Amino acid sequence: MNPAILLDTYPLVKFFKGESGAERVRALLLESRRTHGRLLMTEINAGELYYIVARRMGSERAEEILASLSTVPVTLLPTTWELTLAAARLKDERSLSYADCFALAAAISEGAVLVTGDPEFKQAERLVKIEWV
Repeated sequence: MNPAILLDTYPLVKFFKGESGAERVRALLLESRRTHGRLLMTEINAGELYYIVARRMGSERAEEILASLSTVPVTLLPTTWELTLAAARLKDERSLSYADCFALAAAISEGAVLVTGDPEFKQAERLVKIEWV
């Protein structure tokens, strides 16, 4: 059985903007749909995706993208107290954004491969397997 895949915000921004790395994200979405594999994202990172898109392309586009998340095979992980505390502990130890700490904490908790292109995650390569896009 393949490990779960956890998407950081970074590759989804690339995907929705059609930038470099978008094809890999598209392949992950198609593969997840075909194999019923676990493709995950935290609610915090979905919120981050919204505000990044809203700032760059407007709130109307952000709303469209948020709505489209419900049509792709991505399971949003709820923000539990355990996840919040794990992210806070990672934030205390590392110079990652708080949203990135949620992605990292969830990847660790789920035993998932973290898909990102954000160079800040270089410091976490010993904690979790990372696929760079």
